[in-house]
Amino acid sequence: MQYLAMRSYDIRQNLATEQYLMNNNQIKLPMVLFYIEKPCVIVGRNQNTIEEIDQKYCREHQVTVTRRLSGGGAMYQDLGNLCFSFIVDAGSHQFGDFKTMVAPIVNALHEMGVTGAEVTGRNDIVVDGKKFSGNAMYTRGGKTFSHGTLMLDVDTEQVAKALHVPQDKIESKGIKSVRSRVTNLRPYLAEEYQKITTEEFRDLLIMKILGVDNMETAKKQEYQLTPTDEQQIAAIQQQSYNNWDWVYGQSPKFTIQKRRHFTSGTIDARILVEAGHIKNIKFFGDFFGTNDVHELEVKLNGVAYSEAEIAQVLSKVDVNSYFQGIPPLEIIQLLAD
Repeated sequence: MQYLAMRSYDIRQNLATEQYLMNNNQIKLPMVLFYIEKPCVIVGRNQNTIEEIDQKYCREHQVTVTRRLSGGGAMYQDLGNLCFSFIVDAGSHQFGDFKTMVAPIVNALHEMGVTGAEVTGRNDIVVDGKKFSGNAMYTRGGKTFSHGTLMLDVDTEQVAKALHVPQDKIESKGIKSVRSRVTNLRPYLAEEYQKITTEEFRDLLIMKILGVDNMETAKKQEYQLTPTDEQQIAAIQQQSYNNWDWVYGQSPKFTIQKRRHFTSGTIDARILVEAGHIKNIKFFGDFFGTNDVHELEVKLNGVAYSEAEIAQVLSKVDVNSYFQGIPPLEIIQLLAD
């Protein structure tokens, strides 16, 4: 397995690097990336950024805001957090199987003393019932990309301040705040690792995943970015991750809002209905899917706003490829009820 330890602390550059490597057919798979960043919020591909973050707080505290290519929910990260990303051949892993994908990370954590670490729910890694890692996944061009967070020593006070938590998600999980659901890893590490930095934590994980005893040996498997790589990464960063339209976009005008939290994610549909027909529809949420949900939005535009007509459209597509794990009938009921 090749690895790349990013030297940048800018989430936008790091996500651009991920995207570049995902699209580069010359990269030998599998590959794992690690990166650390200054305070930032990364919203999922399908989320409404304006409604997921506290814009004023992020602006005043210089919290960078950007959007990633994968689904899932918004994440707050700072220098106490370590990100990891796996790029694999899509045929070698089932989409949405986070447990298998993150097994090398979980096994390494067990070796470092976090013996209670386990994958739960659809995409979380927890210890003592508290989340320290959220994960997201997407598939493009025959490759599957899975990235996640590892909260070593994150300032948890900032998580709730930077992020808005939708009320329906709070109620559905029976929680009072984001803070009560998360924990840092440091207290769970073995005594010999209690004072490690985030960079030292990264290097330990690299060595354990590669099965080597020192970083000098590990570096033989490190991918080196070339000047051409860096030039193309900078272009992707400017085009997408620094781009206001990509990060925030424009919420459509709508006459109807339908929102529901399912076990496999939240769907927030904004529908503009004119003369009894869907003129515009936009899906937001933290759901996952192998296909771009915009394809489904296009298919629904112009359809009569009725349960029968919506059901007819959905019967002709693989709904699971847009909203993984959410039954089509429940989506129909959400939109038309």
